[in-house]
Amino acid sequence: MAQTEVLLTKEPAPQTIEACDLPHKKYDVACNTGAYTSSGLATTGFRTARYLMDEWFQNSYAQYHRAFADRDNSERQRHEAKQLAAETEALAQRTQQDSTRKVGERLEDMHCWKSELQREAEELTAETDLMMAQKLRLARALDATAVLFSIATDNLQCRERRQHPDLVRDYVEVELLKETELIRNIQELLKRTISQAVGQIRLNREHKETCEIDWSDKVEAYNIDDTCTRYNNQCTQVQFYPHSSKFEESASTPETWAKFTQDNLIRAERERLASVNLRKLIDSILRDTSEDLRLQCDTVNLAFSTRCKDLDDALHKLHYHLHKTLREIADQEHQVAALKQAIKDKEAPLRVAQTRLYQRSHKPNVELCRDAAQFRLMSEVEELMMSLSALKEKLLDSEQALRNLEDSRMSLEKDIAVKTNSLFIDRQKCMVNRNRYPSALQLAGY
Repeated sequence: MAQTEVLLTKEPAPQTIEACDLPHKKYDVACNTGAYTSSGLATTGFRTARYLMDEWFQNSYAQYHRAFADRDNSERQRHEAKQLAAETEALAQRTQQDSTRKVGERLEDMHCWKSELQREAEELTAETDLMMAQKLRLARALDATAVLFSIATDNLQCRERRQHPDLVRDYVEVELLKETELIRNIQELLKRTISQAVGQIRLNREHKETCEIDWSDKVEAYNIDDTCTRYNNQCTQVQFYPHSSKFEESASTPETWAKFTQDNLIRAERERLASVNLRKLIDSILRDTSEDLRLQCDTVNLAFSTRCKDLDDALHKLHYHLHKTLREIADQEHQVAALKQAIKDKEAPLRVAQTRLYQRSHKPNVELCRDAAQFRLMSEVEELMMSLSALKEKLLDSEQALRNLEDSRMSLEKDIAVKTNSLFIDRQKCMVNRNRYPSALQLAGY
């Protein structure tokens, strides 16, 4: 009874696989009807179906063909899968090799730009150091001009202590004023040049920092790409990053990437060349200013030497005239004394003559005669009076000449003192002070 239920629940046979060449046939459960069906008492109570022999063979053949088709399809799938695996493996290897080559090319590009940036940064560093040295030279030259200015102004102040009539605007003072004006102009020029040098140093450092930042970024990128080139299928550090295959919005293109570094290099090179030109200009400025200052210094020194020579000549002549004047004063004093003595010597003859005339005027009567003796005594008195008058007049003239000589002596001595003071100021004060004048190397900032 249980067997009968199993047969009743048997499912129809599966359809034939399309790979089989047999015609499609649907196998249904046989009905207990027809000429060849079993019926009767022996089968009473069995509600089951039986396959026919032809159907059984057909079902077997269908199973064979289905197995054959499944095997054939499986073999084809295996062959296709093997071929696909081989093709994908080769493609993956080629793609990985090409990617590695591209990353290697990128490494070469980055190495090239990195080297250029490093070279430019080093050149900017060296140029900045040279510019710092030039700035130091400018500062030293400016300090040296301060010494020059103090010397020139001290010379002018010292020469203000000259006395009249030597307090004149001579060629020494003219050259000293030119020197002070030249020093002021050079100081202004040096200050402006120092400001330019400071600004150029700042620009050099800014562009050097820009190149170093770009170089640092490229070093980091180079290390990343270099690490990427070392990855292979056997590495244990690799893993899946599903979202890494998309482009970042801030990513640059090869053109903008190269242009960015190229622009940095161009700007750095431009500033470096500007710094080189400024250094050459500073060299020229320091050389020219040093030459101008030394030339003016030589001109002033020559003017001082000439002026001192003139003062020496004047002093020599003054001393000569003073010596002659003193000698003439002595002679004039002797002459005055001689005139006084001569006047005094004429007093006795005059007294004698006047006494004789006085005594003869007392002659009595006719004895009071105008004889030859009387005329001679009168002429003697007149001659003596004329002599005294002439001597006194000459004495007055001699005394006036003596006073004039004394005035001249005082004037000469005063002028000698004035010129001695002027010579002392120019030679002992000014020229000695000018010995502290900086050398050409110090004026050039060394």
